[in-house]
Amino acid sequence: MTEKYIIKQLSIFSENKAGKLAAIAKIFLDTGVSIQAFNIAEANNFGVVRAIVDKPEVAFNEFAKQNYALQYTDVLAIKMKDVPGGLYEVAHLLGGLGINIEYAYAFRSGEYGALIVKVTNPREAALKIVEAGIELLPAKDYNF
Repeated sequence: MTEKYIIKQLSIFSENKAGKLAAIAKIFLDTGVSIQAFNIAEANNFGVVRAIVDKPEVAFNEFAKQNYALQYTDVLAIKMKDVPGGLYEVAHLLGGLGINIEYAYAFRSGEYGALIVKVTNPREAALKIVEAGIELLPAKDYNF
């Protein structure tokens, strides 16, 4: 039941240097892969580009061919109200369910926001979230 909510996020490791993001974006362009959500985290001289894309396998294979260090990470997308307090509502509910957010990033999509979360056990968390009446966005909306 919860498998339909597990989104494949690409985590691409790259040196933190001028031009590296352009090189990564060019791979997405050349493969015809559309970016649905995107985040960059910095750690010393390296960065982690986290991307949710429409064709994760195509992107993964091309980045691997070009010798990028990368991995899939299972994440969830939680629908949240695009109003003041929308983030608080979701964060408060997750905390109340005992779900720890390892990292998160958000984006706005039309009438609502979406909070992408990495949690310890996404399948167990998805079950708790759905049972609590919180709306998860299905993976098919992101990974085609």
